[in-house]
Amino acid sequence: MSSLMINLFLAGFAYIIVIYFVATMTKNSLKRGKGNSDDGDGGVENLSPPKIDLPPGVIWPQDTPSKRRPEQVDC
Repeated sequence: MSSLMINLFLAGFAYIIVIYFVATMTKNSLKRGKGNSDDGDGGVENLSPPKIDLPPGVIWPQDTPSKRRPEQVDC
């Protein structure tokens, strides 16, 4: 056997061993985190929308007055 064949065989064998270890470590971490619904980003959860300072005369649609007066028409 030439040295090239021996090197290819050893590289392939090392590749198989590395893939095996990566697969076993990944499988264990997936089993542990299965029941956890936390996305893991940390911090305090704030679900309220931010208060944005709008220019004068601009209002959000949900802040419109509920009752509008009909416009008077001059005849």
